[in-house]
Amino acid sequence: MSFRPINRQTDYLFPPSMNNWLPEKHLARFVVETVEEFDLTRFVSAYRSTGSASYHPSLLLSLLIYGYATGLFASRKIERATTRLPSATLGKFQQRYVMRHSFLRLL
Repeated sequence: MSFRPINRQTDYLFPPSMNNWLPEKHLARFVVETVEEFDLTRFVSAYRSTGSASYHPSLLLSLLIYGYATGLFASRKIERATTRLPSATLGKFQQRYVMRHSFLRLL
């Protein structure tokens, strides 16, 4: 598999570290920690190893859950709020997994 690396421990400069910006009990931390406990084997196995590196399913799932929990239900609005994801990345993930697979059972 070829996923883009997730580094939430990045020291400032570019990009800033999540640890420096979020309080200890922030909802985003809870969502990330919870999603890291999920078995995402089905999600990961659905990706092909061709083309450019993909965003890891745990990152996209975390964004969707956080968006839903904070009242953002449209993937385009969540993408705009991140300022880092290319357009349609989250929408494709949402359609492929949230709408088709056992997302509700996962929760």
